[in-house]
Amino acid sequence: MDWGSVTAEDLIDALREVDWSSPPRPFSEFFSRFTLPRSYPKWNSRLKCNLYYYRTNYFVMIIFILGLGFLRRPLAIVAAALTALTIAVLNDSFAGTFNEKVTRTVRQFSPHIAAKMRPPLTRPVIRGRPSAKRAIFICGRPRWVFVSIFSTASFLLWFASCGLLTVLLAFFIGLLATVLHASFRTPNLKARLNTFREEFRAVWRNYSEL
Repeated sequence: MDWGSVTAEDLIDALREVDWSSPPRPFSEFFSRFTLPRSYPKWNSRLKCNLYYYRTNYFVMIIFILGLGFLRRPLAIVAAALTALTIAVLNDSFAGTFNEKVTRTVRQFSPHIAAKMRPPLTRPVIRGRPSAKRAIFICGRPRWVFVSIFSTASFLLWFASCGLLTVLLAFFIGLLATVLHASFRTPNLKARLNTFREEFRAVWRNYSEL
């Protein structure tokens, strides 16, 4: 993949649709080799490649930094967990897995309620035409409903814990650490092969939906 031609919008869409269930990369690989980018195009390509490849590591690192800032504030830790859940639900793969686990848990206690949590039927895709993006439902409701609920609850908890300034500072430090690491971490062959594999899966998934 030519990461230099990938726009920020394409990168955000890729991070939203890719599977986040894979564990973080090992520390020995994450802190392996750092070099200065030789030019702006090289830096731009490296930044996007590392953000995509080490996405789980960066997510864990930001949550860890947020947690360090609120070790003495349990309410703020709950707010951080809700914030992380809000961001995670924006990912298609996590949202689908979350919906399945919640539905399976509810089915054990009330199959009738679980039946009502099924997503509404969508129109079939006509063969040979490009398929539109599939709408994501959680517990039978559009995903944005849960994003709104989780984000509102997390904001109220942040406000109640009086930690808005602290979370902004911690979040800024986490983003700064992410950008610095992604800028100086030299992409290895494993990252490039992983990118090609993800491209193949995306193409095959789109082909199978036709």
